[in-house]
Order: sequence, then C-alpha cells, then structure tokens
Amino acid sequence: MKNIKEDERLMPLNHSCAHLLAQAVKHLYPEAKFWVGPVIEDGFYYDMDLGDKVITEEDIPKIEKEMKKIAKDGKKIIRHEISKQEALDMFKDDEYKLDLIERFPDDEVITCYSQGDFTDLCRGPHVDSVKELKHFKLLKFSGAYFKGDANNKMLQRIYGVCYDTEEDLQEHLQMLEEAKKRDHKKLGKELELFMISEYGPGFPFFLPKGMILRNILENFWYEEHTKEGYVFIKTPIMLSQELWKVSGHWDNYRENMYVSEIDDKTYAIKPMNCPGGMLVYKNSLHSYKDLPIRCGELGQVHRHEASGALNGLFRVRTFTQDDAHIFMREDQIEEEIIRLINFIDRIYGIFGLTYDIELSTRPEEKFIGTIESWDKAERILQDACKQAGHDCKINPGDGAFYGPKLDFHIKDSLGRVWQCGTIQLDSNLPERFDLTYIDKDGSKKRPIMLHRVIFGSIERFIGILIEHYAGLFPLWLAPVQVAVIPVSALHQGDYAQEVFDQLKAAGIRVELDDRNEKLGYRLRDAVTKKINYVVILGENEKNDKTISYRLHGRQETTTVSLAEFITLLQEEIATKHYQK
Repeated sequence: MKNIKEDERLMPLNHSCAHLLAQAVKHLYPEAKFWVGPVIEDGFYYDMDLGDKVITEEDIPKIEKEMKKIAKDGKKIIRHEISKQEALDMFKDDEYKLDLIERFPDDEVITCYSQGDFTDLCRGPHVDSVKELKHFKLLKFSGAYFKGDANNKMLQRIYGVCYDTEEDLQEHLQMLEEAKKRDHKKLGKELELFMISEYGPGFPFFLPKGMILRNILENFWYEEHTKEGYVFIKTPIMLSQELWKVSGHWDNYRENMYVSEIDDKTYAIKPMNCPGGMLVYKNSLHSYKDLPIRCGELGQVHRHEASGALNGLFRVRTFTQDDAHIFMREDQIEEEIIRLINFIDRIYGIFGLTYDIELSTRPEEKFIGTIESWDKAERILQDACKQAGHDCKINPGDGAFYGPKLDFHIKDSLGRVWQCGTIQLDSNLPERFDLTYIDKDGSKKRPIMLHRVIFGSIERFIGILIEHYAGLFPLWLAPVQVAVIPVSALHQGDYAQEVFDQLKAAGIRVELDDRNEKLGYRLRDAVTKKINYVVILGENEKNDKTISYRLHGRQETTTVSLAEFITLLQEEIATKHYQK
C-alpha cells in the first residue's frame, strides 16, 4: 500500500481532492466552515463545522455526486499570494481560518488557492485543475475536536482518497477491505486474545490465548538475546522526580508522564526504561575490558496519550518495550551498530517482515547536548548503516530529544508500513548520569550508549502480527495449533481423547472439540478460530490407529500415524516455518 503523503504525484492530488470535498460541502451546506484538510498516509480528511447538521451515511453519496459535478466542470486551481491583513479580511467571518492566520508573522506572505467559487487558505501544492480529480472515494466520517482538544467544539471529519486511475483506486479500496478483515481489534476479540475495558481506556487486558502468544514472543526474545550476549535486568516502574530531572524527561516529557505523591515527595511512573538502566550501570565499576555491555529489559512503561488517539494495541497508555542499552567504547560504536542491524534483520526475517531504515536527525527545538555532538552521532549512524549494507532515508528533525536514531519501518503482508525497531546513539545520558569506565591507562572514560528496541513494544508488535498474518499465526506462535474433532463423540470419543492426550504430552497446544454438533459446524468453527491443523477422526482412523489432518484453508486431508503427525508438527515448530 502506497504512502500517499510521501508520493510526489498522489500527495498534491489528494490535497486538491480535500479542497474539492470542502467546495462540494460548501455548495450543499452554505453555512459550513472549515478547519484543516491535510493529506495522510492513506488519503486525506477535512475537519468542518456544519452547525447543527450531522453527517450520516446517506449524505456521503450526495457529497460525492457534487464533487464529481465540480470536477467535470474543470475549473483551474489558481494560487494567490496575499498579506496577513488581506487574509484576515478575506476570512473575517471564519473563526477557524482566523485562528490559523493569527499564527503567521505580520510580514509573512500567505498563500491561498481558488477553484471556481471556492477559495481556501493553503500552502499547497495542488494539481492544475479539478478535472484531474476524477477517481476518488469518500471512505468514512467521524467526530474530531477542534485542535484535538476535548475542551473545544466537536467538528465533523470526512476521510477520502484520490488516485490517477480508476484501476488504482479500486486496487486501493480492495486493499482497505482486506485490511478491515485483518483489523487486530476485530480479530483480537474473535480469537480471544485481548480486551479493552471502559475501566481502563488504553490499558489492554491480555486473555489466556493472548498470553500464550505474548509469552512465546517474550521467551523468543530472551532466547535470541541470550545468543547475542545480552544480560537482563528489571527496573522499578515508579521513581522519584529527581531522577527524571537528571535524565531530562521532567523538562522535555513531563506532559506525558503520570505523577503521584509518596511520603511528601513527587514520583513519576516511568515513560521510558532508560534512567533505570543508567542506575544499574552505575551500580558497579566497569573496566574497558567489560565493554560492550549489552543490557536488555522487557520494561513496562506508561505514557499519557490523548483519549482520541487510543487505538487497540497500536496506541495504548501502557506497554512493554523490548528495551536494551548497550554501553561501549567509542572505538566499538560502528561494529556494535552493524551487529545490531544484522540482528534486527534476522529477527524480522523470521516473521516474514521486510523493512526500510530511516535516520531521524536533531529536533529544531527540544534537544539536549551540543549541535557538534549531534552532527557527529548522525554521521556515525549513517556510516554504520552503509557498512551493514543498507541505505537509509533522512528524516530531518525527528530524533529523540537526547539523540539521533535509526528507525526500522517494517512492511507487512499488505505492504503497509509500521515503525518498530529503533537504534538511538546517545552520549548525553552517560554524561548526565556521570557514567564511567576505567580505561587501560587507569583513567576514567565516558561510555557511549545505544538505546534500541526491535519489536518496539510487545503490545503493538502483537497487533501488527495479528494483521500481518490475518490471525492465522505460524505454527510456533499459534495459541491453538491443533483441533481434534471426532466425527462422532459417541463412537470415536475415547480415541479422540487418546489422540488429544498424546499431542498435549508432546508439547502441542491442542483443543478437543467433541461437542454434540454436526461435523461441518465444528470444522467451520475451527476455520473461524484460525487453527492451523484440524485432526478428523472417524471409524477408519480409530480402527487403524491413524489420524487424518487438514491444513487451515484447505479441503484435502492426509492420513498418517499419530507419531508421524507429531514429528511433522515438531519440525515445523522448530524451524519457525512461515507458510504464506
């Protein structure tokens, strides 16, 4: 799926279509006023105030019809440059545009775009004419607070998408339909993996089957990191205000932190694991011979996210970062980063995920450390990436406040992009916490540190995997690997129990479905539950002491001995085979 926001052709096309939407809405609802209408990764939206009018499903075809009428008329889209005062006069009756205009310096040139009888404040760019906007679709609508603030008025938001050809549009719409089927919130409920309660918005509950999946992922994480020479720690979930001041979080991240008073002192629940990791390093003396120290932590963090931004497992208020901090000498930096990139490459490959790398550089405002140290760190990350055989795209100004980073954008089976892994080079926190090691000449030196995650967070990565696999996990990850179904519980029930017991004893996650329901119903239920293998047991299997199995999504059955079937399963689990 293309990132429309970054596509040189699709970005202005969708930007222009947002204006086309606004113009059509203005024709149908003359009292309408408009806030912002940006391009997003999968199209565009426009926030609007329609007074007492509330958009319904029946209104969308009417708006689309008016948009097509305007596009057919073929008016040119014309750019105008005006002064701030002229803009204030032009939009004097529109409080939303006035709010935008007031943010501009008095001497700044402001641009707006006109198409026929409609003019909108906008930086652009746009296409030449509305006649280019033939192939669009309005996708959904929702409420949206003005400026994203729940204390402000609720506006109405309409989403859409526009392409150059009808073929491309239909391909996109089909992809969206497939994405709906894979929605992790829908599948998470159907497969009984997790739930969200009204008593804890943004605080997910993992159900028994979801915990099986989560525990497998965490055990896999520990096993792979042990192979890579990591040691593991666990740091407290709440620490004092003084610590967060030392780390810089109090000044740079306070608005996202949960705070409490204990014994007349201020404490904060950790939004990041890093400061605790610094204290662990500082707990003992270190020699240059000890480095690098690769220190991992599956640490639960809490961050205050706006309620409107919460989204299943993708955007939550508490999550477990698969964190690690690597302390090293300066001469080890490039080697460690290359090793880490190769490690991440191997992990993603097991899940069938490809990726691109992006280098995020120094923020314009909130950052700690000198500009010189930032420039040096950015060069090191870029060079190491090249040495590891990868290109990296520059993402200016998007680094963390304490250092630049390499972000790994994985692609799922639908081609959608997710930012997961991160490598952040940091010489600032070691400075702030006065971390040292004893060098070969006996002097104290400051270690360089890497922050890094691979999954990003366990919760979000599970959400991504649910959608990537459409709920049908590879056998090694599947909460339920095999369903044993006797044709008749009365006649094959004892044999089914025997097969179930032997599979369970062999370490297979198995369910026995001997309900008093028709065979076809139970088989369909196993398909709905995304169970990898279904074992069907009739009289022949009972008499021959064999089993007949069927792979998910296939109709043909294969008959083998139970021992052969167990060997087949164990080999597939051991190799972590992923069959698309």
